[in-house]
Amino acid sequence: MSDLPFAGEPLSPHIGLEITGLDLTALDDATTAAVRQAFNDRHVLVFRDQEMTPDQQVRFAERIGKPDIYPFVKGLDGFPMITPVIKEAHETVNFGGIWHSDTAYQQTPPMATMLLAREIPPVGGDTMFASQAAAYDALSDAMKAMLAPLRGVNSSAKADATRTREDRVTGDDARKVLEAVHPVVRVHPETGRKTLYVNVGHTVRLEGFSEEESAPILQFLFRHQTRAEFQCRVRWRAGTLVLWDNRAAQHYPVNDYHGHRREMHRITLKGQPAQ
Repeated sequence: MSDLPFAGEPLSPHIGLEITGLDLTALDDATTAAVRQAFNDRHVLVFRDQEMTPDQQVRFAERIGKPDIYPFVKGLDGFPMITPVIKEAHETVNFGGIWHSDTAYQQTPPMATMLLAREIPPVGGDTMFASQAAAYDALSDAMKAMLAPLRGVNSSAKADATRTREDRVTGDDARKVLEAVHPVVRVHPETGRKTLYVNVGHTVRLEGFSEEESAPILQFLFRHQTRAEFQCRVRWRAGTLVLWDNRAAQHYPVNDYHGHRREMHRITLKGQPAQ
């Protein structure tokens, strides 16, 4: 990463880059392009000490992509594209607390997600990420060939997903069941790399197969996708902003901080249909 115009420290061999000394509220076009290059190369970017207003967070998001509105939780007043992700001190279920790619049940899933830490517990509440490009590369040639034509059926009603949104869903969209079918192996539209695109939170079966028939293949993939050697771990501080590529990474928010409040502000960026 020595050719980038900022300092960056890899978080693991396959995924993650922590960037220091960069003010995301004052990016020029050349630095923005370098951020996008690092984003495509490393899937997950960590920026420290970002004292942003909601308006500044939206403006940074607009430099990277087009902000979208999350269908299940009301956004901040005046900033509908910023979703507050909050776990109160008395709660025991965290939001999205399983390995997943964001909203894979949408016909056009988001390109990326950014999360800005507003209030964090004194310890705990880390987020794990796993490279789905590295996970694909590690498969045997025979498995790659078998998976190539398969498509996964993804649903917002899968129990593993809905239980992590309890008491948080709002409005008419809360009652909707969203379903989308995407390739099990997708091609990253910017890098051309192949990535696995099923996840335990949303993928219910393979297209054309029953759930029982799909289960052995999906259960293998769910275990394989999150192996330790494909992962990195992000430890949050107030003012940390993390940007991750939803097309090439899964994430898992660790729920180990009961008794403490945690508030994050999330923006998702519109993507392209998975291919």
